[in-house]
Amino acid sequence: MSRDHHHHHAGKNLGIAFFLNLVFTIIEAIGGVLTNSIAILSDALHDFGDTLSLGLAWYFEKISGKQPTAQHTYGYKRFRLLGGLITGLVLVAGLSVVLWNAVQRLAAPETVHAGGMMALAVLGIVVNGLAVLRVRSGTSLTEKVVSWHLLEDVLGWVAVLIGAAAMAIWDLPIIDPILSIGISLFVLWNVARNLKQVIMVFLQTAPEGFDVNHFESRVKELPGVSSIHHLHLWSLDGEDHVLTIHVVLASEVKQERIVSIKREIQSLLSGNDFTHITIATELEGEQCTPNTDRPQKSSSSRHSSPKPTS
Repeated sequence: MSRDHHHHHAGKNLGIAFFLNLVFTIIEAIGGVLTNSIAILSDALHDFGDTLSLGLAWYFEKISGKQPTAQHTYGYKRFRLLGGLITGLVLVAGLSVVLWNAVQRLAAPETVHAGGMMALAVLGIVVNGLAVLRVRSGTSLTEKVVSWHLLEDVLGWVAVLIGAAAMAIWDLPIIDPILSIGISLFVLWNVARNLKQVIMVFLQTAPEGFDVNHFESRVKELPGVSSIHHLHLWSLDGEDHVLTIHVVLASEVKQERIVSIKREIQSLLSGNDFTHITIATELEGEQCTPNTDRPQKSSSSRHSSPKPTS
């Protein structure tokens, strides 16, 4: 699947999730009032916030496909992360409200309309289940965060259905807030894990799963390479990665070997989604420029920016 097609697919997924969430939030709010269920009303509250964040995530996903400009030289891919971050934070806030209301209801359980809850739960499972099937196929961090929101809704409605069925048989209104608390804690844990990934990308940590030490050792083993420095790796959005490296070569290395070394370094990165690769070469004894640790001096360093590997 091409990058452009993947981007379009992600935007379409988020758009579907937004509209499904918007429509069902309205239905949910009305149903919560009619059934007097704290689980449904609380979920409607955090779904309203999630609808706003999903709209933003969808908007940022569309922006992320724009071409690079003089101000945004890497393009707009990081806007995808912004959408995921906002969605995750709103979800955490919404679930916190759900937990607070559920704990309050534990102290004073109220009678609910079990039959109405069951009907609304079935509708919730169908609507949110369709959205989960759509978004779970995505690979972006934003889609992963959104998928946990939608999965939380499905699990929540399954629990509401089971709880409502139990309350239709036995007079146990306390089941309503207990189910709400259990589901909220489960989803909060998984959302926190995805938010950690988003934050790590914002902090420009090395791409997840890439062994930096192994790569560094392999480069140093290449014939003609004396040492390396200024090795920097980070990810634009969790899927498209960037690498820059300064390679110090033995003084006798010829131009043909320099070209070969660059190709070999690129081959070491194949299959790891590095779309921006910059390799600077220097001969032994040559001053590295720019260098923040020493006064800058003019030098004849050779720089190249090879095309991204496929």
